[in-house]
Amino acid sequence: MYKIFNIILGSVIVGVAYNLFLIPHQILSSGLSGIAIMLGILTPFNTGILNFLLNLPLLILGWFKLGKQFIFFTILSVVVLSVSLYLIPVHAISHEPILSSLFGGVITGIGIGLIFRASGSSGGFDIVAMLLTKKRDFPLGALISAMNGIVVIASGFVFNWDAALNTMVAIFATGKVIDTIHSNHIKLTLMIVTKKGEEMKGKLLSNLYRGITVIDGEGAYTGEGQKILMVVITRYQLTDVKTMINDVDGNAFVNITETTEVMGSFHRS
Repeated sequence: MYKIFNIILGSVIVGVAYNLFLIPHQILSSGLSGIAIMLGILTPFNTGILNFLLNLPLLILGWFKLGKQFIFFTILSVVVLSVSLYLIPVHAISHEPILSSLFGGVITGIGIGLIFRASGSSGGFDIVAMLLTKKRDFPLGALISAMNGIVVIASGFVFNWDAALNTMVAIFATGKVIDTIHSNHIKLTLMIVTKKGEEMKGKLLSNLYRGITVIDGEGAYTGEGQKILMVVITRYQLTDVKTMINDVDGNAFVNITETTEVMGSFHRS
């Protein structure tokens, strides 16, 4: 329920950013939403309806590639965002395009970041980025920004190059905020000391997309044998991993450190 609330809240925040900051100044957002905004300005069709229709093919692709729960959350986000775009009046909060692009980008990043933290996405290029980050270790926000060059170029040709530059500012701000909130590219190393080594290993292996190293240990004071499980995860996974550890052994000792660099195979197939 907490994840669903975050997805709904994040999607409404994105809708507010679009209709109050970006669209009034012909500033595009990233990905398919940006294309939907452009078509909504150029045609009589509502941006919310266009956003939903453009996302349908990628939602179908994601259903087969990314799992049903992820796509369920993504469909929820796309529907809520589309409804928000339909219902929220398009009204400029600021008459300064550069301020609108900056604040619109930041607010959009906050909304999308909340959606990502709830294991969903706002659709469009987000789905493509999620597919790529499963195979390669890239900062998610930077990757999404890199895929949006076509949106910026389209903005320049369709509207004007001032609008294109403001679109770049908005997309850049969105990417930076997403990286700050999502933090999927930041690595953490966990050293888990537990008496329930086999149960802990089974729990983590069945629920975690990571490899685990198991080391035999001994308590210096008690002399009792224990297992030490070492695993490298992303910061985004930390909350779920804490829950798994607590479910198996509430008395486990866990040392969590931030990892500067990982060499070798980080992703377990």
